[in-house]
Amino acid sequence: MSAFTVVPPIPTWIQTILDPALLAIFCAPILYKYVFQPMSKHISEQNKTEEILRVAAAVFETHDAIMITDVNANIMRVNPAFEKITGYSEAEAIGKNPSFLKSGLHDKNFYKEMWDELLKVGVWSGELWDRKKNGEIYPKQSTITAVKNKEGETVQYVAVFRNIAERKKAEDEIYNLAFYDSLTSLPNRRLLLDRLNVALASSDRTRQYGAILLLDLDRFKTINDSFGHECGDTLLIHVANRLKFSIREADTVARLGGDEFVVMLENLSSNEESAAQKVGLIAENLRSVLAAPYQLNETILHNSPSIGVSLFYGNNEPIDELMRRADMAMYQAKTSGRNKVQFYDPQIQKLIEIKNAMESDLYLALRDNQLELYYQIQLDKNRLPLGAEALIRWTHPQRGLVSPGEFIPLAEKSALIIEIGNWVLNRACQQIALWDENELTKSLVIAINISPRQFIQPDFVERLEALLHKYQIDGSRLKLELTEGVVLDDLDVIVKKMLILKHVVGVTLSLDDFGTGYSSLSYLKQLPLDQIKIDQSFVRNMTTDSSDEMMVKNIIDMAHNFGFNVIAEGVETEAQLELLKKNGCMSYQGYLFSKPIPADQFEILLNNSQWSLTTKLV
Repeated sequence: MSAFTVVPPIPTWIQTILDPALLAIFCAPILYKYVFQPMSKHISEQNKTEEILRVAAAVFETHDAIMITDVNANIMRVNPAFEKITGYSEAEAIGKNPSFLKSGLHDKNFYKEMWDELLKVGVWSGELWDRKKNGEIYPKQSTITAVKNKEGETVQYVAVFRNIAERKKAEDEIYNLAFYDSLTSLPNRRLLLDRLNVALASSDRTRQYGAILLLDLDRFKTINDSFGHECGDTLLIHVANRLKFSIREADTVARLGGDEFVVMLENLSSNEESAAQKVGLIAENLRSVLAAPYQLNETILHNSPSIGVSLFYGNNEPIDELMRRADMAMYQAKTSGRNKVQFYDPQIQKLIEIKNAMESDLYLALRDNQLELYYQIQLDKNRLPLGAEALIRWTHPQRGLVSPGEFIPLAEKSALIIEIGNWVLNRACQQIALWDENELTKSLVIAINISPRQFIQPDFVERLEALLHKYQIDGSRLKLELTEGVVLDDLDVIVKKMLILKHVVGVTLSLDDFGTGYSSLSYLKQLPLDQIKIDQSFVRNMTTDSSDEMMVKNIIDMAHNFGFNVIAEGVETEAQLELLKKNGCMSYQGYLFSKPIPADQFEILLNNSQWSLTTKLV
């Protein structure tokens, strides 16, 4: 064979099969199924994983803080936003329980409810307050999600939160603009009306009176025109501050606009007269507070308010009507001279005026000697005079004889009761000195009532000793009747003062109206008393009411056990007297023997009586 071998030609059908284009078409399905498809799937899954990681990384770099914990709530990972918001680095946070971020503003119940919902639903979302590393407390909006595996078991928790302090601040600013006056920071008309609605509903439920006080500054326009609006605004701020510090925390003071303010008072009393009296005192105090001079930079301003008052009870009256009444009353105060308090209701206004006038007249009564002591005789079991109780009477120049039940409670609510008490003490000592010159009266003891406010005065004992010295009388001629209210303060101090009065000054001490107040054996046995006075409310019905009779008997028995004398007041019938004697009562006082009468008539009574004074005075 030669070097060049002749190869026979390839058959046509083989050439056709080996054609690249046809070969590619023929092998393509096989290559796709067994080579390219698996390779493509692998590349797709790799790309998908890479995409998920890229998304996760992007999410982790968000402005919201992210904190991932294990199933035991131990921090595994935090993002940069967490570090920025809390101030803690990732190294400081990892491994810790998120409780190290607590602000202390939420109680255990808050976190219990949060975890209950998280465990039950798998997610919790809400607002809470946390503490930064620098100690700053801030609000945050947080969402906590439980991450579960294929078996449904929780394996991690992811918390996403953001600082919402700025949002809160903006919300507060919006709220303040909507409900508060921008100049004085007081509630505005809108918030006042909301609170009025709540107050009326509360009044209807509790059956307690409330009141609306509408205050308008007198001649405010003149101040604005004379000193400028800036000075006027400063005055309004001062007025607002004085009002805020002059009312109870539960009450509301609001600015309606201009120079008009409203004070809303709640839970005054279930009694209309009592509520009106309280409002009158409060309104008068506010008027006085606002009428005091104002120091505004270098300027001293004098201003006053006119105040209109409208009471409310329940929610029967519309708010507009209540405001209208207060407004009418305020204008009535303006037209009657300004710097006044005026009630809308004519009847209540008249009542307040009478009481205010009576208080003013009481000062005049002390000055002009309109007060007088009447004396009601006190006797022993043999009907022999022991002495008399001195009872104050007021003869008014226009009203005539005014009942103590009208003016004493009024005086008790002010310092006037101390002045009246001192007058009574002085007048009683003076009367004892006069009776020393009369054989019929030289041994009688005068009993006077001492109010708690008078008794607790630091100089009470010294004042009494000075009077005894002034009139040269013995302390044993004086009996002080104290109510149970005296011992409600500092018992040790009261007992010490009573011991001095009894053993040093020598006066007799009697506990008045026993059984009607806070009677307690625990304090009674500590008091150095000489006598207990049975209140007339028990004596009055003791012959017809067995419970009252038993009460009287128990009081007498108890007094005997403590070594106290007993006197019964309000004895009006022989049947009452006999029953008291039967139960061991020792002394008596009441209309059966005599009404309270002036000193000269009391002496006539002694002269003309059936009592055997000779036997008594031997």
